[in-house]
Amino acid sequence: MLDLEPVVRLKQVSKRIGGKTIIDQLTLDIPRGQVYGFLGPNGAGRQRQFE
Repeated sequence: MLDLEPVVRLKQVSKRIGGKTIIDQLTLDIPRGQVYGFLGPNGAGRQRQFE
């Protein structure tokens, strides 16, 4: 029997850092047995310098 209930459920999650929105209204269900990842630039806590 399939378990259709998600193991992780996020609803309209937002995150701002230093006045910049990095996640905006994310809704995500992760079912049992699945692996998900977020991809993007890794600042590792450093401020990026743009020239």
